[in-house]
Amino acid sequence: MLPALIFLLILSALVLFHELGHYVLARLFGVKADEFGFGFPPRALGFVNVDGKWKRVGRTDRTRYANTVWSLNWLPLGGFVRLKGEAGEDGKDPDSLLAKNGWQKFAILAAGVTMNWLFAAVVFSTGFMIGVPAVTEGLPPTAIVTDPRVQIMEVVPSSAAAKAGLKAGDEIVTVEGQRITDAAAAQSLLQQHTKVGEEITLEIKRDGKMEALLAMPEYLAALDRPGLGVALADTATVRFPAWLAVGEGITMTARYTWMIITGFFGLIGSLFIGKPSAELSGPVGIAVMTGGIVAQGKWAVAQFAAILSLNLAVINFLPIPALDGGRATFVLIEAIRRKKNNGRTEAMVHQIGFITLIIIVLLVTLQDLRRYGGTIWQGIVGLFGG
Repeated sequence: MLPALIFLLILSALVLFHELGHYVLARLFGVKADEFGFGFPPRALGFVNVDGKWKRVGRTDRTRYANTVWSLNWLPLGGFVRLKGEAGEDGKDPDSLLAKNGWQKFAILAAGVTMNWLFAAVVFSTGFMIGVPAVTEGLPPTAIVTDPRVQIMEVVPSSAAAKAGLKAGDEIVTVEGQRITDAAAAQSLLQQHTKVGEEITLEIKRDGKMEALLAMPEYLAALDRPGLGVALADTATVRFPAWLAVGEGITMTARYTWMIITGFFGLIGSLFIGKPSAELSGPVGIAVMTGGIVAQGKWAVAQFAAILSLNLAVINFLPIPALDGGRATFVLIEAIRRKKNNGRTEAMVHQIGFITLIIIVLLVTLQDLRRYGGTIWQGIVGLFGG
């Protein structure tokens, strides 16, 4: 249950950071925020400043106050900001979103995903300043490399390596008693001991502790030869001088963003031709996978949070009704037509889009429960000592 809680905390923090971007820029442009909520409705309680004094707002109170209502809500999945005019009302009021010009509305809508990108850039830049584990191949000459090691990057499922207990992230220290200097040397030694049925003694380092394991090579159909079924790489702790770390962090953010965009459209394209290239995971699936990430250490969790933030940014700015990208698309249509859209019609389109998104999320969640239900149940049983 701990991985699910960590995932929930990460997701909530990212969504709140996103909504804070909308709120800050809206207020700078003079748009009133009717409510800023922590979590999603139904409301548990709220507070609003009335004539210099804080007043408690009940869960059924829908009064429009002069100031922002700050609320705590029952569904702990981030938060929301409700701006005046976003539902198509109060278009003539100067503090309404609808009353602002096109570039101001677009900037307010883009502020959320900008905060998500900023978060990722800060995480990557900070990591490069203090030093993070990374593959050493292709590093620029300005990189400062310490603690070089040979690590397992991938273990083929059901392979000899998997049966021996090897895991991604393990550091290979010796093969048959010979000290490992780099990945190429490790591969060469392993290839010298690929006879089926012959045991190989490996000394590995995992979580700072040394372990000895016995592995027995098996035939690998993918390679058409015997082997263990591991992918190795030279890794090290890599950092950059502070003035260069920021540039590397921004570059890493751009690289991951592009990977997410191409991966997303690749997935959509494969669905159209009836050959899905990957299984789609929703909140439940990601929460289960967080368990493996937490086991890899603090940097892995921070990197996961940064990549999740970029995923939220990319998906949220797609031209889909109810998302920021869908709303921004209406702003662009308005600019092209040089005529204001019908606020109520636009609000209705977004409501339909929101309902559709909720249905999709529910369907994906049901798929996750079918796929990971056993794992989740074991976690619940373990939590209560069953």
